[in-house]
Amino acid sequence: MIVLLIVLLVIWLVLAVVGFAFKGLLWLAIIGIILFAATAIIGLVRRAANRRK
Repeated sequence: MIVLLIVLLVIWLVLAVVGFAFKGLLWLAIIGIILFAATAIIGLVRRAANRRK
């Protein structure tokens, strides 16, 4: 689970960097940032839920 989370975070980060590197792909940067934040939040919530059990 942690490996999948890290891989997804890296993919979203790369998409954001590529989106900022090319002016025409600004939409890609925005999607990358949104997906990065969502993946990080979901990962933290699930990790906290597993610790409570």
